[in-house]
Amino acid sequence: MTATATSTERPPKIVFDAISGMALSAAAANVVMQLSRLPVGHGVAESTVDSGRVDKHPIKRARTTLSYIAVAMLGTEDERLAMRREVNGAHKHVRAKEPVPYNAFDRDLQLWVAACLYWGTEMIYTMLYGDPTPEQVDALYRHGARFGTTLQMTEDMWPPDRAAFEEYWTESLKKIEMDDVTRGYLRDLTELRFFHAPVRWTLGRLHRFLTLGFLPEPFRDELGYSWTPRDQARFDRFARLLARINRAMPRPLREFPFNVYLWDVRRRIKKSRPIV
Repeated sequence: MTATATSTERPPKIVFDAISGMALSAAAANVVMQLSRLPVGHGVAESTVDSGRVDKHPIKRARTTLSYIAVAMLGTEDERLAMRREVNGAHKHVRAKEPVPYNAFDRDLQLWVAACLYWGTEMIYTMLYGDPTPEQVDALYRHGARFGTTLQMTEDMWPPDRAAFEEYWTESLKKIEMDDVTRGYLRDLTELRFFHAPVRWTLGRLHRFLTLGFLPEPFRDELGYSWTPRDQARFDRFARLLARINRAMPRPLREFPFNVYLWDVRRRIKKSRPIV
């Protein structure tokens, strides 16, 4: 079965389950994964578009990113088109020639970012609900192409099935690379060094623990952090607690804040206000 979705489809139930607010605990880990390709890392770390930088405007950056995910996975085709137009307007300024060439419109790099988002989505679903059935995986995977096709990635670039995606993922892990610029930027993100001292002191250690726990080992090693069996045991207990809390919550709370960001995007479009 190919990885395409028609414009009139309602997202499968597994998509609504997977786009859970609990995924926010893994958000920084997914950013680390995306930026572990050197061009993407440099493009973000050295971006001159201050309004989109997490280190300077973390709340706005979070709203834009979460709104993008909500629209990409749950929005209509018109909403995805509106999101594409506005993101493109911001991305046209995100490019560099030196020292590492980068262009935010590079479709191959968009495929990598989309793959990271999909990998994280499937991982969160499995953590919260257990292993999905083959049919559920197929439905989630086909829909996951929208992480990239909401921008310039074409549908035929998305690996045709989950097995092909696994091959792509395995090969892509060989290409992760950080230098002093990107590693420093991502370690600052991991330890919340971008934030004022009270936030950093209060949440920094927990944020580092969660970020490292959600990261696959190759990314963790590239960042230069250690991870012990004791750390893994603590993280496994946290994951089980997360799943129990998620099961106890009513659906609107499980879907928060993505449901609110989707509502906000629709409100902004209706009032002709910017959505990114």
